[in-house]
Amino acid sequence: MDDPPTSVLQLPDDCLHIIFQRLDSSSDRDSFGLACHRWLRIQNSSRRSLQLLVGPSMNIDSCHLHRLLDRFSQLQSLSLAGCTELLDSGLSALLDNGSKLQILHLDCCYGITDHGLSFVASGCPNLAIISLHRCNITDVGLETLSKSCLVLKDVNLSYCSLISDHGVGAISKNCRQLRAVDISHCRSVNGVGFKGCSQTLTYLEAASCDFEPEGMMAIFSGGGLEYLNISSINWWINGHGLSLISARFISKLRVLNFRLYRTIGDDAILTISKGCPLLQEWSLALCHGIGIAGWESIGSNCFNLERLNVNGCRYLCDEGLRALRDGCKRLRYLYLGRCRRISSTAIEMFKCLRSDVEIGDEEAMCIAPDWAFRL
Repeated sequence: MDDPPTSVLQLPDDCLHIIFQRLDSSSDRDSFGLACHRWLRIQNSSRRSLQLLVGPSMNIDSCHLHRLLDRFSQLQSLSLAGCTELLDSGLSALLDNGSKLQILHLDCCYGITDHGLSFVASGCPNLAIISLHRCNITDVGLETLSKSCLVLKDVNLSYCSLISDHGVGAISKNCRQLRAVDISHCRSVNGVGFKGCSQTLTYLEAASCDFEPEGMMAIFSGGGLEYLNISSINWWINGHGLSLISARFISKLRVLNFRLYRTIGDDAILTISKGCPLLQEWSLALCHGIGIAGWESIGSNCFNLERLNVNGCRYLCDEGLRALRDGCKRLRYLYLGRCRRISSTAIEMFKCLRSDVEIGDEEAMCIAPDWAFRL
């Protein structure tokens, strides 16, 4: 007796899920759900990432978000960045559909406050990455988040003007897997909230912050920092805070951005160049407090330095350039624009003796590693 004819429609859902996951092209994946309602349901439940593209003619409100999360119930990554009309109530949808979320972007969601963040805390216990850039949250919301989302690794708080060291301290204290934090332009954060931070904290963006010497010592207290950006910092006379830090707390630093740190002096430069044997990239652009002793210490101690940005350094002269030339044996890129005390003869001599180094005039504005804020 012949077997009855079979159809792909007779395949169980598990098989259809496997077929969908093995589709390589995005066009095939998009077309999969057009076959029938059942296949559309398979497509929706297989989606793991959703990024909403909003603009002047389209925005997402609370009702839209509830429908989207009901439809895509297995999301692990969700970006609502730019949803300026989204209110706290919209995030209540995460209470039912947020348990699998690991990444959440709420950048420029101006309607989100501590109340909305409480829905995130309750509905997303597995959250590892959250971006709250320019959100209207306070220390209260951060404390709530830190008590529920204990596996947080990367937290973007840049331009969150209402937070202070109390909220940062709650994140640092309760989230012991913390890996990367961005507090750029948070003028009420002076750094002391990082005191006793986990050694897992390896990445810190703190551009344009009002740090104090105690705050600088606190951010290094975990001893694990590999990348630090304190460009355009707003304090310190002569940078004494750095010269007080024990070498054992800064020994893992690999990338430093000190751009526009105008008051840093030779003592701090000496502390870093001696205490950071792994340092590979350093931006000192527009750092006007560095004298010949500072440049000599870099040349004598930064054995692994590969990229150095000295654009616009007022007191870098021929003698300082010679110290960099004769030292820094692994240097491969030197950004040297607008250094008016350096003669053309010194530059030509550098090129002649160090042909392995590429000299550029354009400043390298972003030197952050690309692994942060990604799983």
